[in-house]
Amino acid sequence: MSTATNRYRVADLPPNRPVAFDLRPDPQQTAALAQQLGLSGLRKLSFKGSLQAEGSRDWRLEAQLGATVTQPCVVTLAPVTTRLDEPVTRRFLTHMPEPDDAEEVEMPEDETIEPLGDVIDLGAVMAEALALALPLYPRAEGAELEETVLTEPGKTPLRDEDTKPFAGLAALRDTLKKDD
Repeated sequence: MSTATNRYRVADLPPNRPVAFDLRPDPQQTAALAQQLGLSGLRKLSFKGSLQAEGSRDWRLEAQLGATVTQPCVVTLAPVTTRLDEPVTRRFLTHMPEPDDAEEVEMPEDETIEPLGDVIDLGAVMAEALALALPLYPRAEGAELEETVLTEPGKTPLRDEDTKPFAGLAALRDTLKKDD
């Protein structure tokens, strides 16, 4: 994943034909990315696709991300290995839609759009796509979260079912049905 092959100066891109790319980071780069993303392991990382002009000034990236990731289980901390094969699309726009002047800015409906700068960094797009594709709560096979009971000494413990308001309403409904 050398700098020459994963960063494209927009002014140098040919507007009339797609530019194919195939990124396969070396072990040091893969290890650095794994550390950056908090992964226990990262293997077989590849990012393959093309960049092509879209209209007269915008660019479109279509790619396939592949990786084998290892993360700790959220319950047991045992290693969980997942194979990722994700399509990736990005549209680099010269003129981004302007947000309203409101204090809160909503995300655009099209999350594939990004502002077009002087350079398109495929390594950064690959890293972002990998981060977005990771399982949020990896679980080892058969791992289940047990009930947690926390309380002060001498008090009645608050259980998981006590924090579910609709369970209490269901119990009340059942009691009222019995009374009728």
